[in-house]
Amino acid sequence: MSKLTDVPKRILIGRALRSDRLGETLLPKRVALPVFASDPLSSVAYAPGEVLLVLSIAGLSAYHFSPWIAVAVVVLMFTVVASYRQNVRAYPSGGGDYEVANTNLGPRAGLTVASALLVDYVLTVAVSISSGIENLGSAVPFVVENKVACAIGVIVLLTLMNLRGVKESGTLFAIPTYVFVVGVFTMIAWGAFRGFVLGDEMRAPTADFEIKPEHPGLAGFALVFLLLRAFSSGCAALTGVEAISNGVPAFRKPKSKNAATTLALMGLLAVTMFCGIIALAAATDVRMAENPAKDLIHDGAPLGADYVQDPVISQVAEAVFGHGSILFMILAAATALVLFLAANTAYNGFPLLGSILAQDRYLPRQLHTRGDRLAFSNGIVLLAGAAGLLVWIYGADSTRLIQLYIVGVFVSFTLSQIGMVRHWNRLLATEKDQAKRHRMIRSRAINTFGAFFTGLVLVVVLVTKFTHGAWVALLGMCIFYATMTAIRKHYDRVAEEIAAPEEPSDDSVRPSRVHSVVLISKIHRPALRALGYAKLMRSDTLEALSVNVDPADTKALRAEWERRGIDVPLKVLDSPYREVTRPVIEYVKSLRNESPRDVVSVIIPEYVVGHWYEHLLHNQSALRLKGRLLFTPGVMVTSVPYQLQSSEAAKKRARKRQDWVAPGSVRRGPAERAKETSTPT
Repeated sequence: MSKLTDVPKRILIGRALRSDRLGETLLPKRVALPVFASDPLSSVAYAPGEVLLVLSIAGLSAYHFSPWIAVAVVVLMFTVVASYRQNVRAYPSGGGDYEVANTNLGPRAGLTVASALLVDYVLTVAVSISSGIENLGSAVPFVVENKVACAIGVIVLLTLMNLRGVKESGTLFAIPTYVFVVGVFTMIAWGAFRGFVLGDEMRAPTADFEIKPEHPGLAGFALVFLLLRAFSSGCAALTGVEAISNGVPAFRKPKSKNAATTLALMGLLAVTMFCGIIALAAATDVRMAENPAKDLIHDGAPLGADYVQDPVISQVAEAVFGHGSILFMILAAATALVLFLAANTAYNGFPLLGSILAQDRYLPRQLHTRGDRLAFSNGIVLLAGAAGLLVWIYGADSTRLIQLYIVGVFVSFTLSQIGMVRHWNRLLATEKDQAKRHRMIRSRAINTFGAFFTGLVLVVVLVTKFTHGAWVALLGMCIFYATMTAIRKHYDRVAEEIAAPEEPSDDSVRPSRVHSVVLISKIHRPALRALGYAKLMRSDTLEALSVNVDPADTKALRAEWERRGIDVPLKVLDSPYREVTRPVIEYVKSLRNESPRDVVSVIIPEYVVGHWYEHLLHNQSALRLKGRLLFTPGVMVTSVPYQLQSSEAAKKRARKRQDWVAPGSVRRGPAERAKETSTPT
């Protein structure tokens, strides 16, 4: 099987890397920015639209609140960025919110944060790719007409790129991120120049539409609730900020300083682009509605089901650059690509967090293992599968998916900042140096304000989004929490059971006797080799065991056994229903029942073949027997392999392929190197 999978595997993800080349995969700031900060940078492509969608419920008159909502989002962004700059300096090991909460608030809080982040990473992939497909569809109709298939195709492509390694995927996608940032700033600058200097009238393609409000004339508490809901939707611009704190180990040295600098740069760029798009949307009279087919009116009639609502950034770009212009097409393509790259943020955060949780025994240990390209391959594949399932269930609709979004983000934000406050309190209790105390007090003040603000936003998000889909995210968090708790209990129970006791126990006491049983179907080379091996073991008793499935074959076996004069007693078990496994299992159990302190050693001769299809023709009964015997206490199972010519030919072919890398060799390390570096004892 390795031959069949090795060639396409190398073509798709590249040659395996040695473990000592891990340092070469670390990221400079210019690459780390698109890798870890692309999510908040790209969220400016859909966060302004989500604000306008919610405000449209009250009609066009509510749009004048959008600048104030943008200001609130900006204040929150700066607060979170400033808070996380304290996190990366205090906890540079890469645990991020999970490590902060686990260390300062206890395992339950840490597990809650981990559950929230895992759900959020899955949603990041689903929302970003769905939004990217919609943005690309504004320029290429075929894409939006086949949203689900295109979205899943992009997930597969991103998965393959990330399996090639963090640095390689980051370098590849850095260009679209910078093109997007430059494109948005160019759009903002050119729009401001046209509006303020040239005095041009820029109109979005929806500027002439009217909005039919679902709830006209909202006032008082209803209006406040609507504004809070719009603010919570705009908070999607903050998703992904925590990815930098989780990914500190991937930065080049000095890791904490580079991560903090990247955080500050990300916050400044995201805030400027978000505010600029909101301002241009207001200047160009962009119209958005949650149900555009019914709520958008043109010439007195609804637009109908055939109308496709373009994102805010696409409408603004069309108003500023002109429909079909080169700059419009470049920005549309860059927006789609950077939204796909925003999913790449989760592809870096989820596997890293999964590795840490696996190390802490909350997730399967396979998630802690690096693949051939030194990436956490199992975590990448798990994330892709979960995100693909969500995209399929929700039809790649970003508006439906985003209702599930950001709950997990603010759960982790809030608990992390509370944990940081306790962290500074603990350090201040013992620190005597006044200069260090002043820095700690300032950091504590920042984290305290961050905890209060993000906690307040969490309440707003839960209240305003719960019935719109946030409950699904909470359910996902509960499922992750329960699953990880159960996994930890399993690992703890296994560790307790297999721990070596200080006092002598039954496991360390030598068995009274060893009763060896060699399974025989007919006399051939593998059977003779197994008998020879069994004699070498010098067991207390040794016998050959066969099952009478065909009386003629059994008779021939007895005759051949006597003719050869084999000095091992042959026992034949009757099997009236032509079974092989059950009679052997029952016989072995009977031996154990007769002498519980004895050990039964079952020796099974097996063929070793060289082609995958040959495995289907051999060894099925041996596999079934071994599987059943594993659950029988006091029974040891030994396979005695016999290499057929096809296996020898396969070995020779493998030697000729000099670049062939066996699965897992990167983790084990080359045998030749191990021999060279080993010292005699």
